[in-house]
Amino acid sequence: MSRGPDAGTLVARAIERDARRAGCVVTLSLRESSRWASATFIGARHHLALDGPDDTAFAHWLARLPEADLPVRGHLVADLAIVSDIRAAGRATAHVEALTVET
Repeated sequence: MSRGPDAGTLVARAIERDARRAGCVVTLSLRESSRWASATFIGARHHLALDGPDDTAFAHWLARLPEADLPVRGHLVADLAIVSDIRAAGRATAHVEALTVET
């Protein structure tokens, strides 16, 4: 029996949905996930690269992304940070790190 998509896929989909709601078109160019655990929680760390246009809509969406409510089935997005935002030749690439915890 299939368990469905992993947390990394679900986080990426939630970010893409949030971008669409904000009127931004983003392309996921990198997604890496690794298992993570503390003394009381289990989850995963996610590293994503998001490509989009170097415009005001993308910049505003990206600025509010760390505080966005990103529903992920079976997980809680416990932390999300923009670690870099590179802009060149009309394009932007943002590197995002997220931590999900299983619920």
